[in-house]
Amino acid sequence: MTPASAPSDLLLAPWTGPCGGLPPFGKFTAEDFEPAMTRAMGLCRAEIDAIAANPAAPDFDNTIVALERSGAALTQVRHLFGALTSTMSDATLRAVDTRMAPLLAAFRDETTQNSALFARIAAVAADASAQATLTAEQQRLIDVVYRRFQREGAMLDDAAKARLKAINARLASLFTQFSQNQLADEEQYSLVIDRPTDLAGLPAELCESAAAAAEAAGKPGAWLFANTRSSMEPFLRYCDNRALREQAWRMFTQRGDHAGERDNKPLITQMLRLRAERAALLGVASHAHWVTDNNMAGTPDATLALLNRMWKAASAKAREEIAELQALADSSSHIGGELDAAGNGRGAGQPRIEAWDYRYWAEKLSTLKYRLDENALKPYLQLDRLRDAMFWVAGELYGLSFAPLTEAAVYHPQVSVYAVTGRGGEPVGVFYFDPYARKGKVSGAWMNNYRDQQRLGGAVLPIVSNNSNFVPAPAGAPVLISWGDAITLFHEFGHGLHGLLSAVTYPTLSGTAVKSDFVEFPSQITERWLRTPEVLSRFALHHQTGEPMPAELLAALDASKHFMQGVESCEYLTSALYDMHIHSLIDTADHPADIDPAQFERDLMRQLDCPPQVPMRHRPPHFSHIFAGDEYSAGYYVYLWADALCADAAEAFDEAGSYYDPALVDRLHRHIMSAGNSVAPELAFRRFRGRDVNADALMRSRGFAVV
Repeated sequence: MTPASAPSDLLLAPWTGPCGGLPPFGKFTAEDFEPAMTRAMGLCRAEIDAIAANPAAPDFDNTIVALERSGAALTQVRHLFGALTSTMSDATLRAVDTRMAPLLAAFRDETTQNSALFARIAAVAADASAQATLTAEQQRLIDVVYRRFQREGAMLDDAAKARLKAINARLASLFTQFSQNQLADEEQYSLVIDRPTDLAGLPAELCESAAAAAEAAGKPGAWLFANTRSSMEPFLRYCDNRALREQAWRMFTQRGDHAGERDNKPLITQMLRLRAERAALLGVASHAHWVTDNNMAGTPDATLALLNRMWKAASAKAREEIAELQALADSSSHIGGELDAAGNGRGAGQPRIEAWDYRYWAEKLSTLKYRLDENALKPYLQLDRLRDAMFWVAGELYGLSFAPLTEAAVYHPQVSVYAVTGRGGEPVGVFYFDPYARKGKVSGAWMNNYRDQQRLGGAVLPIVSNNSNFVPAPAGAPVLISWGDAITLFHEFGHGLHGLLSAVTYPTLSGTAVKSDFVEFPSQITERWLRTPEVLSRFALHHQTGEPMPAELLAALDASKHFMQGVESCEYLTSALYDMHIHSLIDTADHPADIDPAQFERDLMRQLDCPPQVPMRHRPPHFSHIFAGDEYSAGYYVYLWADALCADAAEAFDEAGSYYDPALVDRLHRHIMSAGNSVAPELAFRRFRGRDVNADALMRSRGFAVV
């Protein structure tokens, strides 16, 4: 490619600099993405047309490999654009996203619906004698590519293809609008406190961060709590003022649920109808059937069997836990909360614990039962040290080293960049770390791919990022995080390692490009290393004294590992069951166009007989996993499916006597972390574990009876 003459050209040009090239942040603007993506689609279209029109008989190299090589510029600019829309969204990026989303969706359909191209792919897939000469990875690639085209409508007639293309374009627009509505609510609504007395119970560092946030928002002397999970959950856990807890809870749970132009419920209704229609066009019973057919689960029934098994145990346990919290609240006269003028507790007969109360009273109960106060843990959980802990674990397990890459350009000063090398000093990839909340950043925590590992035409190093939403501390102060946030940090790092350790030839099979109910396994098993004594003794150090976490706190952590597992499991399961049930609607004719996702939510919660104190972890109007894209739709169950794999894998490490057992770590590295999608996940797990997964381990890991 000729030297870039404009920023939009720069977005398409091969990246320059160390580690195989890095994103050219600072050399382009949001306006440059639209012409860059438009041009990239044109380049890719020409490549696809050339493959389809090739007069030579179709074979692996001139069809499958040629397809793998196509669209490099488009992939590059889409990865970069997707990362920035989630981390640095502004009006310009949102406008570009709105315009480009349906066009990109249409282009994807144009490719998968190309009859001449699919005819060549099908010919390669049908040539068993030719396949016999190929490697296992090459055979896997043929199968993955063929199934992708088949699933996305390559075999439909022209009229059905046209309708499918229109559906996907409309869905892309709806996904974008859903995300933008949610982000707008998160930015517009926050909890601002201007009376110091209303801060009672809140940890000092949380108040300091809230004061800094208020100052930045032009509200000096106040305290601002952002409408994000990382801000709301500690507020609900510690705030003594029950009315403020309720206000915060309602603000957080009603994101995307405000009447008017940003109401996400009508968008959900449209998505459900379109997904059901698409499933019918593709010849499957429902959207859930279409999704699970391409996953380990195979069918909605298989997922529901696991979800319902877990629900029976979790809901019974949750009721016991809520009753215990209620008893504490009713009898409490010495622990915070709502005291009368005489200092007495609420007393029996007072209003029951509600959804905005259970975290508060759970914290009190944890302190009583286990002498485990989250505030006692946080001084030992410094964000910077936990980052170092992640890097140390990666070194111990996989021989990776992380060195600051100070010459790398970044999209925000809060971002740090690391060059990743292997045991012999060989380059492995690049890791971007973006831990802080800010305006324009999507809430939650996630991993992004900037560049996928591959070896086609030479080694290509992966570039991945981890993103969180921790509230920055005042200047000079450490950022202290909760135990749950520390687990999430390791979880996302597991995704990052899955991308960094990839060792495959073809980009389609690279890193995290695995079945949805397998992709969470590497991340969830990585969480387990946080709890190991080797990590806690080295990195869980008091931010003032430097002393390691005391033995009694470590013992309390271990003793409390099943604390509130019923409630926490129910929070997740209600969301997963909602997702699976609403996407299992069979025939659109049986369901009116005005299906109400909120009424469906209420009906399901009533059918489940869910304890009223336990809300869905993600209510439909902000359930971005399933309504901001197709990736996790009818697939939120994957976290539980992967947790079954993780629980069984964890028992393997327990049996080995160490999470650092060399032989077991080596099997995890070879068969899971580096294999990408070059091996079917069922086979990959079998090679690691020596057998198929035993879901009983999941019940044991949560402290539930195996039934």
